[in-house]
Amino acid sequence: MKFGSSGVRGLASELVGRPSGLYTEGFARRLRATGFPQGAVFVGRDLRDSSPAIARDCMAALAASGFQPVDCGPIPTPALAFYARRHGAAALMVTGSHIPADRNGIKFYGPHGEIDKADEAAITSCVAELSDRYPWPPAPADWQTGHEQALAAFRDRVGGILAPGALSGMRLGVYQHSTVAAELLVEVLRSFGSDVTPVGKSEIFVPVDTEAVGQDTIAKMKGWVREFELDAVLSADADADRPLVIDENGELFRGDLIGLATALFLKADIVVTPVTSNSGISGAFGFKVVRTKVGSPFVIAGMEAAQQAGGIVIGFEANGGVLLGSDCFLNGKTLSALPTRDSFLPILAVLGTVASTGKSLSSLRESWNLPVCASERLENFPVEASRGLMRRLADRDALRQFLAPFGSVADVDETDGLRARMASGEIIHLRPSGNAPEFRFYAEAASHDRATEIVAMALERARDTALADEPEAV
Repeated sequence: MKFGSSGVRGLASELVGRPSGLYTEGFARRLRATGFPQGAVFVGRDLRDSSPAIARDCMAALAASGFQPVDCGPIPTPALAFYARRHGAAALMVTGSHIPADRNGIKFYGPHGEIDKADEAAITSCVAELSDRYPWPPAPADWQTGHEQALAAFRDRVGGILAPGALSGMRLGVYQHSTVAAELLVEVLRSFGSDVTPVGKSEIFVPVDTEAVGQDTIAKMKGWVREFELDAVLSADADADRPLVIDENGELFRGDLIGLATALFLKADIVVTPVTSNSGISGAFGFKVVRTKVGSPFVIAGMEAAQQAGGIVIGFEANGGVLLGSDCFLNGKTLSALPTRDSFLPILAVLGTVASTGKSLSSLRESWNLPVCASERLENFPVEASRGLMRRLADRDALRQFLAPFGSVADVDETDGLRARMASGEIIHLRPSGNAPEFRFYAEAASHDRATEIVAMALERARDTALADEPEAV
């Protein structure tokens, strides 16, 4: 197990029990070291099978460490983070987000929001120090519940993002699968006047990666759009911090475009986003763009630095999760800052833009005239194979040889992975996942077909290169 782009993750079988208690103890010690008095810590979880047991382990560890765990049950991560922030309390979310069902993770929040890289390092150090002597299991303990209260607070927050009846006349589908937001998203969209059809509910956990949506999922979306004559299909990943938006043709409305729509909706002054987001948003829409490494801690750090300039600051990632760094004034109400990924604000911002402009989602996308992006991943790709491939491609001659089928390399950005801009203007980005045995590929080109072709070719070349190096890498 290790910290990745958001929280600590690993195999669920290796997290249940003592390990989850050990990481929670590391978190508790970090809270005390940074001046947070022993008090309430709100605990939520997603719907994967291992999450209830891990949440109980975490709450038992918190109680043993002198804190008061509050069980918020299955709840969207942004709802849990908002509720904790409003109470000046810490929080802990048990979720593996978009990764497969046999894996899980824990996200940690201090009283001011999501923990940073320094906090992660301190927790990791504590885990290493206590690994051989952490007592388990702790004595039995009781804890309070806060599920309904936390949901009610979040429902009130999102209820002010759009004007009453703002989505009247829209026909929307909600792909429920196994996201913890399944019922709440339907409720919220209906509250603004839209006609909502829930689809695809699953009792078996379905890992949905909003940054790499599979063709089987897209085929389902196209079928639902046709069957129910929908203007859009909306969804989120397991813990609902990443939105999924599908247009009226059943095509993916990519996460960085969702972020762009939200920035325009909120009239942002500064946008902080990872280097993987569409390059075309920089300098074209009236706001300043700051680029970071992939991962919410990096985006949050960028937002904190940007706030010194004043104005409205938001962050978003290519997976669509939007982080609000400043209070905003909407419909006569203040929408308070929430510097953690949220799926509800961007979904409502996109739909509100469509409703107010009269444009379809596809025509909204076309009006921006941006490069077309595509992304894909090699799953079950060992970490050592990823490291071996990146070591090889760090050599510029090797990288140019690897990319030769795509043309000549103009420049390379090493902010996070290797992002090559070709002489043609096309972009090919190679990046190992920060928290799963996956290798990710991103491309930008003039058309969807070309961007998809580039990603597919790069994926095959990476697989072939890794296989050739397998005895050395593994």
